[in-house]
Amino acid sequence: MAYLKYRWKTLLLFLAFGLIFATVFTLYHAPLYAVGYGAGLCAVLGAVVLAADCAGFYRRHRLLQSLRHEVTVSTDHLPMPAHLLERDYQDLLRCLMEEKQRLQEHSDARYSDMVEYYTLWAHQIKTPIAAMGLLLQREDGPQQAQLQTELQRIEQYVEMVLCYLRLDADSTDYMLRAYELDGIVRQAVRRYAGQFIQKKIKLEYEPLNCQVLTDEKWLLFVIDQVLSNALKYTPSGSISITLEPEKTLCIRDTGIGIAPEDLPRVFEKGFTGYNGRRDKRASGIGMYLSRRVMENLGHRLTIDSTLGEGTVVRLDLESTKLDVE
Repeated sequence: MAYLKYRWKTLLLFLAFGLIFATVFTLYHAPLYAVGYGAGLCAVLGAVVLAADCAGFYRRHRLLQSLRHEVTVSTDHLPMPAHLLERDYQDLLRCLMEEKQRLQEHSDARYSDMVEYYTLWAHQIKTPIAAMGLLLQREDGPQQAQLQTELQRIEQYVEMVLCYLRLDADSTDYMLRAYELDGIVRQAVRRYAGQFIQKKIKLEYEPLNCQVLTDEKWLLFVIDQVLSNALKYTPSGSISITLEPEKTLCIRDTGIGIAPEDLPRVFEKGFTGYNGRRDKRASGIGMYLSRRVMENLGHRLTIDSTLGEGTVVRLDLESTKLDVE
């Protein structure tokens, strides 16, 4: 049907010629057998030519379909143009490909420059942050704990910037090996010990005695994000860290919870929801980054919550099949 639509003008012209010849032969009272013999020869020859042309049409159609994805990379394997118009189309396609590559190279260069700049900035800003932390440790006043918490939050935001820049990089620094889960969790707990004490939040934690195949630095980043959110949205009560079957780390809080309509969107980039509107400092990026990191590590991250009762975050750390380059 596609071929008939493509050649409808040619077929219509062929039928018009046949009608003209039949009319002329009729007007001149030519013998019927002579007309029929000539018409039969023309019909057979036309059918053969039409069949060959149709077969060539579908061969080119299948070839172009097979090149549909490859042509986005290169136009070297396009079929030879059958006529001038096809050659013009292919020249136009090559011009578009060259322009696309030029724009892509320009965009990659700008992105690379941006990543290098912000990476340098993030590493440079760590120096004054560390210096401020040392100075605050020497202070002993009523605002020292609050200032330490705010400084820790700034450090966390810097780590989020670095994580965001590295997520889509061509090369990553993931180093997968077997780690004791307790060692990673305790690093996060020690980091937020001051906030537990300041807010008088009870920590329920027993040794997990579990080894997981993961990347220590990136998993620690995720646990940091989860603990930070748990402390931020738990005015009072407790936070528990337990291990569920199949190596699932469970972090449960008794905080304000998440609204049901917000729960399906907590992993969307920039989404803050009802709680984010209450806390104007919420960026809506922490859980997005955590989900992306967990996927890159071959783990799963899920959240269950009841408004007014608390939230449960589960990190499924069971080893999954990872692509090896």
